[in-house]
Amino acid sequence: MQVKFTGPVYVVRDNIDTDQIIPAQYLNLVPTIQEEYDKLGAYALVGLPDALYPVRFVKEGAVDSDYPIVIGGRNFGCGSSREHAPIALGSANCECIVAESYARIFFRNCVATGELYPIECADRLCDVFRTGDLATVDIDLGTIIHHGTGVVYPLKPLGEVRPVVDAGGLFDYARETGMIPKAG
Repeated sequence: MQVKFTGPVYVVRDNIDTDQIIPAQYLNLVPTIQEEYDKLGAYALVGLPDALYPVRFVKEGAVDSDYPIVIGGRNFGCGSSREHAPIALGSANCECIVAESYARIFFRNCVATGELYPIECADRLCDVFRTGDLATVDIDLGTIIHHGTGVVYPLKPLGEVRPVVDAGGLFDYARETGMIPKAG
């Protein structure tokens, strides 16, 4: 299964915490109810300070983002453990996050939910890309291309978590591999 995403990027800096990704007041939305799952996307990254991020990840009144790729700095997803954080980003049509490093629990929640690919980069890409720049992330090749400059940057491989995210999360992976019976 080849996995490649192309589109404009949304760039954030270091220490983006789960309160910025999805503020606590929206945690009453239940992701297993389709209507509420859809609403979660409208609130993805709404906790970012307007002064630092004048361009919103999801436009006012919309539920989907124009940015399938988020580029972050160090310690993305720090703060409290909430599955709603990767789910909100996935609901907003984010496909992957490329960051220097992740808070362990956020990374694990991305894998467990299968909402998006948490990819690490060696380079400080949040200093290279600007919100709106066009990029292609190729998970199979382990690269991100900055279409404006043509420069190709290496990405770290996802390793053993890749098939779990490919399957759509932990439960889907367990069903696929026969660890638990298929639903039905």
